[in-house]
Amino acid sequence: MTSLVTLLVYLLGGAALGSLMLISGIPAAPLLGAMLGAGLLSISGQFDVAIWPLGTKTVLGIGIGTVIGTGINPETIEELQLLWKPALVITFSLLITGIFVGLLINRFFGVDKIVALLGAAPGGTIGMSLVGAEFGVGAAVAALHAVRLITVLFLIPAIVNFLAPIQGIDLPK
Repeated sequence: MTSLVTLLVYLLGGAALGSLMLISGIPAAPLLGAMLGAGLLSISGQFDVAIWPLGTKTVLGIGIGTVIGTGINPETIEELQLLWKPALVITFSLLITGIFVGLLINRFFGVDKIVALLGAAPGGTIGMSLVGAEFGVGAAVAALHAVRLITVLFLIPAIVNFLAPIQGIDLPK
């Protein structure tokens, strides 16, 4: 099978499960479904490893960065005027915790220190995987973040739904 056909199979698998997951109501369902769809095809052993054309990951990274960037607007800046202190506390506590957990994973599980630190770092799967790729460990970092992301996407909405009535939070319908 040519690498272009292989990529098409992965794209179709990711698109199919990503689209199917839309009906689940899970936050970020298309992303989660696409990751699972392509990942399941990959681990099945039935298809070659996907070889992306040179520059594809860079173009996708720029696209994702652009999508995120377009979400920054005047209202976001207004919110940051109120939220900058909590944002700094959250950021630095996650950084410190990530470094601590990464070093623990390295020490007790023997995971490569770079993989452990990047895998435990706060950040998105794509961003941290791209950073990992720069160090030659992108796949391992992607695997750790994929497990984290899938777990978080399944658990946090359930936890919020459980705690909302207890805390008197009105959730949107």
